[in-house]
Amino acid sequence: MCDFEEHLFQIFDHLIRMKSECSCGILSECAVSDITMKQIFYLKKIDENGSLTFSKLAEITQNSKPTITEMINKLSRLDCVFREPCPHDGRIQYIRLTKKGENIARAEQYALHQVIQRLVGSLDNQEIELLIEILRKVR
Repeated sequence: MCDFEEHLFQIFDHLIRMKSECSCGILSECAVSDITMKQIFYLKKIDENGSLTFSKLAEITQNSKPTITEMINKLSRLDCVFREPCPHDGRIQYIRLTKKGENIARAEQYALHQVIQRLVGSLDNQEIELLIEILRKVR
C-alpha cells in the first residue's frame, strides 16, 4: 500500500472508530446491552416507515407474520415498541416505536452527527469548505 493509501486508511479507521464509540455510547444510554443487530434492523425498518401493521412489516422484511410477532414481542419486552389498536378496525394493530426504540434505530445517525460536530470543531471554515469540496468528488 502506498503512503497516501496508508495515511487515508489510518484517518478513516480513526473516524470509523470514533463513530463506533459514539454509537456504543448512545446504545449504552438506552440500557440495552443485549440487543441484536437483527433487532436494530427491525427498529430501523419501523422508524423508516412510521407506524406499520404486522402484515406490512412482514412484507417489508420478507418474513412470516409469526416471525414478526415473535420479534415484536421481544422488542416490546425491551420497551422499544408498543402496539396501538387501529381506531377503525380492532383486528389491526400498529407497531410504533417508543422513545427508546427511536433512539436505538437512530443511534448511527446520532453518532455520525457527533463525529461531524467533532470535525467542525477541529477545523476552520475554509478547511470545512475544502473538506466538503473534496468529499463531494468521491463516488
